[in-house]
Amino acid sequence: HFVAKTFITVIETGVVSLLYRPPGKEKRMCGIVGAVGHDRCGSILLDALKRLEYRGYDSSGIVTLHEGQIDLRRAVGKLVNLEAALADQALPGSIGIGHTRWATHGGVSEDNAHPHVASDRVSIVHNGIIENHRKIRARLESAGHKFASDTDSEVLAHLFVEAFDAGLDAVAATRKILAEIEGAYAFAAMATDYPEQLIVARNASPLAVGIGEGACYIGSDAIALAHLTRKVIYLK
Repeated sequence: HFVAKTFITVIETGVVSLLYRPPGKEKRMCGIVGAVGHDRCGSILLDALKRLEYRGYDSSGIVTLHEGQIDLRRAVGKLVNLEAALADQALPGSIGIGHTRWATHGGVSEDNAHPHVASDRVSIVHNGIIENHRKIRARLESAGHKFASDTDSEVLAHLFVEAFDAGLDAVAATRKILAEIEGAYAFAAMATDYPEQLIVARNASPLAVGIGEGACYIGSDAIALAHLTRKVIYLK
């Protein structure tokens, strides 16, 4: 559980720790970015996503949390389309997450683009594959959860809602979710229940944390954070 002026919860599969190391030769996937403690969160995240365009993508999105409300923008196609959506209506807030997606589970559509939101309380971005997502989704749907996409990723948002409804805090909820999901993944989540925290976890997919002046950042690649800070921690 790592704290630097503002709060950011960092959890790895099996271990709660932070280690310095150079980036490894891990499989490149979709792009994740996030920020907490930065007043211009929406524009900062858009700039960070532009630095990850080299990974390739077919849709993108950014979500922020402001005055207890989740505010979401998504677009199909190039980042210029997301940028236009943000120009029409800016995203307020000092905490947020963003994503560029290559379609795997579910086609190319705005509904399938990340971030995903569940119950207007939790938003997530995710890289990789949740291998047992069908089983988890069926269980959640039988409990009354309503899904808005065809992706494997959306189960993460609903799992957090379920955990928070059970009275778990952010760390305990993440531990419970990591014990249930299977696959190689990196994800970031934020919730109205914990409006000053980003929750991040990874298993066999890269994720880095950047430490700035009064703010913290996350990215799939340190290049997404280079314009924000030189202090980067790579999760083991």
